[in-house]
Amino acid sequence: MSSAFPEIYLVRHGETEWSLSGRHTGRTDIPLTAKGEEAARGLADRLNGLTFQTVWSSPSQRAFDTCRLAGFAEQAVKKPDLQEWDYGAYEGVTTKEILSKRPGWQLFRDGCPDGETAADVGARADAVVAALRAIGGNVLIFSSSHFLRVFAARWVGLPPEGGEHFVLDTASLSILGYEHDLTEPVIRRWNQK
Repeated sequence: MSSAFPEIYLVRHGETEWSLSGRHTGRTDIPLTAKGEEAARGLADRLNGLTFQTVWSSPSQRAFDTCRLAGFAEQAVKKPDLQEWDYGAYEGVTTKEILSKRPGWQLFRDGCPDGETAADVGARADAVVAALRAIGGNVLIFSSSHFLRVFAARWVGLPPEGGEHFVLDTASLSILGYEHDLTEPVIRRWNQK
């Protein structure tokens, strides 16, 4: 999975009760389920032998516990910009419940009342992209689905709303990098279990 250019490894946190039930989990600190913990431990084998210049984690319990169980807590730095989308009034609510009251709603297009828009999340993602490009080495990041989807879109130059096209499963591994040179950012692997 390696390249001559820096690679950014993205890990979505393991399963939680809310991710399992489809409830939007932005800033609520939900622990991993037993299955989520097991999947997080399994990441250690998948990342074995890789070296990272730095390891970053969202400050959320679910992301940092995934980081810890994968064996990277001692190296990890918690970064507030890696937090999940702030769902505001839709925190803890499923898409089905939202659609029953607001037909046609789409997160990436419409955002959340009292929460963030795709542009807001994109601004945080842009700050992370700039910091990563300044490092110039391999980095491991633990975060949440919707933030990582916007982040991937911004990495390759798509608008934040482009994240709607990238689905991420819990405890999945994705790799961002470059193709021919550092001016050609690409998605090298996506949503691997």
